[in-house]
Amino acid sequence: MPRDKLTRVVNAAKMYYQLDYSQQAIAKELGISRPSVSRLLQEAKDRGIVQIRIVDPEQDVQELCSRLQDAFGLKHCIVGDAPVNDTQVIKEEIGRRASEYLYGIVDDGDIIGTTWGTTIYEVARHLPQKSVHDVHVTQLNGGVSYSETNTYAAEILNYLGRAFHTSPHFLPLPAVVDHLVVKQAIVSDRHIRHVLDLGKEANIALFTVGDRHEDSALFKADYLTETDIQVLKERQAVGDICSRMIDIDGRICDEDINARTIGIDLLDLREKEYSILVAGGMKKAEAMVGALRGGYANVLVTDQYTAEALLSKVEQEGGIA
Repeated sequence: MPRDKLTRVVNAAKMYYQLDYSQQAIAKELGISRPSVSRLLQEAKDRGIVQIRIVDPEQDVQELCSRLQDAFGLKHCIVGDAPVNDTQVIKEEIGRRASEYLYGIVDDGDIIGTTWGTTIYEVARHLPQKSVHDVHVTQLNGGVSYSETNTYAAEILNYLGRAFHTSPHFLPLPAVVDHLVVKQAIVSDRHIRHVLDLGKEANIALFTVGDRHEDSALFKADYLTETDIQVLKERQAVGDICSRMIDIDGRICDEDINARTIGIDLLDLREKEYSILVAGGMKKAEAMVGALRGGYANVLVTDQYTAEALLSKVEQEGGIA
């Protein structure tokens, strides 16, 4: 192609695709007819000067879902398309997507066990009411009596109870106690035992992962001592599931702290029909890897940014464990 014609093709393409000129405006600028502009633009595409790429967000997230399912052996995976990589926006997006999933699977006679936290709160508050019978809702682990951040334990249970027309079972206890004998005395109470047994029997578990070390709601609530935190750092804790601290391979970090924790045993999560992990954000990525490597979740709900981070982590290390 002659140099002057190539220049004209490139200029027409730049004005049309980069500067948003109309074909009529380009014709006037170049002193040619509008059909001539159309031919120049077509030639720009034919010669690869202009390359058009259509990005389908739904296709992209479906690919991420498929890769995550393969990487972690998941039953289902849902990746939300958060418009921006912002913690609150991500929580709202994955909360909405998780609520849609939960609404779809709950049936007559189900037992739903849930933990607490701001992410699960977003799931619960988005839930519409569903006409089901004999559904039970129960708390999976002790709560936090004092924290700088509201954990929404009561609100979550009340929202779930309202959605599925049932009175929820609360666990109004500390998440972690100071001594094993204190825990033994608490869980020996028949009313507490009943709630804990419901959590074990639940066929649906809804949970998230907590932050590590000093960022943990457990530390902020004064449940973990400075000595506990030092031990968790040494053993490379990445976060918690139902108040039980894990490393990146999903192993319990400290048996003493674990023995003082009130709530469902993590091994019981592996037995659920639906064990749903709802989490997102870069701060949670390593804890999520730990939860998935430990096999505690068979359903994952996250966002596209975190999904990519999880896959990158797995690919860097050459496998899930």
